[in-house]
Formats: sequence, C-alpha cells, structure tokens
Amino acid sequence: MRKDSLPYWRLSSFYLCYFALLGAIVPYWGLYLEHLGFDAGEIGSLMAILMGTRIIAPNLWGWLADRTGKRLSIIRIGSFLTFLVFSAAFWSHEYWQMALLMFSFTFFWNAVLPQYEVITLHALGDQRARYSQVRLWGSVGFIIAVVLLGGLFEQSSISLLIPLSWAGMALIWITTLFAPRQPNIKIDSTSAEFLGILRRPEVIIFFLVSLLIQLGHGPYYTFYSIYMSGFGYTKVDIGLLWALGVAAEVVMFIVMHRALGRIGLRNMVMSGLLVCTIRWCLIGAYPHLFSVVIIAQIMHAVTFGCLHAAGIALVQSFFPAGTQGQGQALYSSFGFGVGGALGAYGSGLIWTTFGGGATFFSAAVISLIGLFLAWKGLRID
Repeated sequence: MRKDSLPYWRLSSFYLCYFALLGAIVPYWGLYLEHLGFDAGEIGSLMAILMGTRIIAPNLWGWLADRTGKRLSIIRIGSFLTFLVFSAAFWSHEYWQMALLMFSFTFFWNAVLPQYEVITLHALGDQRARYSQVRLWGSVGFIIAVVLLGGLFEQSSISLLIPLSWAGMALIWITTLFAPRQPNIKIDSTSAEFLGILRRPEVIIFFLVSLLIQLGHGPYYTFYSIYMSGFGYTKVDIGLLWALGVAAEVVMFIVMHRALGRIGLRNMVMSGLLVCTIRWCLIGAYPHLFSVVIIAQIMHAVTFGCLHAAGIALVQSFFPAGTQGQGQALYSSFGFGVGGALGAYGSGLIWTTFGGGATFFSAAVISLIGLFLAWKGLRID
C-alpha cells in the first residue's frame, strides 16, 4: 500500500485505539464482573446486553448516516457520547446499575465501527483489497492492551479496568477528529431496493451464517478468561493467550488480500467455520494441555481474521453504494448483535447447568451447522 497516497495513519489510528479498548473489555470485563460478585448467569446476561445493543444501534445510525450523508459527524458524536456515558462506571456496582450502564454506553459504541468501516473503504477507493492492512492496526492495539493489562491486573486490582477504559474511549473520540472526510451526499436509494437485496436467498444465507459464527463465539468472548483461570492460568497467561490469537490474526490480515483472490469468498467462509468447529472442541476438551491451547489460539487467525475479512467483502459485494451503510450495519447487528447476544446469554445458561467444557462443545456444534448452511446455500457471483 502506498501510504503517502492514502490517509493511512489517520484511518489506522482509529482502529488502533478502538481495538485497544476492545482488548481491555473482551478479555477482562467478565473477570471484572466476577470481581464485583456476579455469578455465571448474571455475567452471561450482562454480556448479552453488551452484544445486544448491536441489534438496534448500528441499524439506526446506519440508516441515519445513509439518509443525511453526515457519516463522519455521526461517528464523532457516537464516540463522544460513549466516553461521556461510561463515566457512570465509576459508581455502578449493582446488577441493574451495571445493566443500565452497559446498555447505555454500548448503544453509542456499537454504532461507531460499522460506519467507520464505510469511511475506510471509501477512502481506500480502488485499493479496497488493502483494507486488511489498515485493519491490522486494530489487532496491534488489541495485543498491546491485552498483554499490558494482564501484567497490570496480576499485580494490581482489576478495578483499574474502569479508568483505563474511560481513557481509551477519550482517545477513540480524538482519533475521529482526524478521520478523512467524505462528501456529505444524501443517498437516493429506496427502502424497496434495500429490502429487495435482503430477499435474495444467498443474502439470507449469508446473514444466517454470520449469526451462527458469532453465536458460536459466545462462550469464547464471554467465558474464555474465566474458563482458563479455573485451570490455573494467571492473568498474565490469559493476556498472552488472547494476544497470541490476535497476533495470528495480524499475520492473516497482512496476507488476506492475496488469500481472498486465490481461495474465493465462499471457500474462505466454509474453511473458517470448519476451523471454528475444531477450535472449540480443542478448547473444550484440552484446556489443561498448554500445547493444545496454543494451537487453538493460533486458529484465531482463521476463525476471526478470515471470517471477518470475508464478511466485509461480502457486504461490499451484495450491497451497492447507496445501501452499504445499512448493509454494513445489518451485518454488524445481525451477526455480532443477535448472534453475539444469544451466544453470551446461552453460554451463561449452559455454563451454569453443564460446565465450561460443554459450553465450548455446544459452540462447535453451532459452527458445524453454519458450515452446512454455507455449503448448501452461500452462492456468490
């Protein structure tokens, strides 16, 4: 990528900060909730709220961005309100206080990334295949955060997660002030056009598969840190395991633009789901074997890196320019929102009843169903 001809660092700085915050929240928020005294069922339902706001927020903000053309303004407002609302975290310790907090700040936070993806792809122009080389800085931010915080929380209280996350939200808002502008063009597309695309069988299958991918990831995002802690892994160990997975993801993002051209989107999705199935089985069966745990984390390169890049490319393929904001928002809300919320809540129920191993085996079964659907119905021109 010619970094001198593109707003490379202005785009990448947002991903760096956004996913550094994710590197604080995804691995350690469950441990923080456990620190506050919540049980597995409560943690699962609270994490479902975090995912669940992706059902409403991205679609609402995506529709507004497409209709007004003021996408960057919406991103900036959403980022600032995330930072502002999260201030309540300093005194939210009861279940309903925490539930209200998580609904409020994620309503704005979950609306930002899908619209920024549209900004990024617009800025890349005819070099959209290089998206993964911009997005990899998000993975770098995640790695930095998860490793440093693992060491910090091993020595200090995990309650430090709150002020550090609050500061991270401020940085995200600051990076949006330097994001490249798009022309403020209102979209002339109609609801009928958008609904017509959604009725296509291959598009329906795509969204169902996206839901199942995130449903299968529910135990990982909600309970992986708690699960590994129960087998004697320290917070430093857990942080390094998360970092290893995302480091493998970085390597995949670097070569992804070549891999997509050779393998194809349909085969990429099916391969990713097959690896998901194997990965969740390994975690469920062999958490005590360090070598197997390492292999399972390296598989994150495929289970997230490949599947996410393929999903972004499929949205661009299915939805024309006038509906891409809504298409990207629906991809986020249906997959990460509905799938993520059901995955988090369901994993809490399974964990409480059957334990951690069974929770990850259920994720493997869900991924296998997704693979079957992709094989039968995901057709790409």
